Amino acid sequence: MEKRSEARRAGAQRTRMRRKKKQNKSAVLCIVLISFMLLGVMSVQIISLYNRNQTYQAREQELKTQLESEQQRQTELKEYEDYVKSDEYVEQEAKSKLGLVHPNEIIFKEKEKAD
Repeated sequence: MEKRSEARRAGAQRTRMRRKKKQNKSAVLCIVLISFMLLGVMSVQIISLYNRNQTYQAREQELKTQLESEQQRQTELKEYEDYVKSDEYVEQEAKSKLGLVHPNEIIFKEKEKAD
């Protein structure tokens, strides 16, 4: 009887060992599958962030170009503002729009041709 009980114990122990091995294999398989799923999700996120970064860099470059253009325009407007405040501009406008001249200037006009 002792042999039988030992054999039963040994058989039961082998059965438990087999179950543990199956459970270990399934646990490892689940961990591997979860790891691959996480890797896939992370890859998609990385690609998405990379594309968004490229878009932002292109937009940044466009805005830098626009800023340089506006700064150049600002400089030109400042120069024009200084010119408009000058005496030279006032004289030029008085001559062209109002027909004013200096007292010592002589005005020559063309005669119109009669057809």
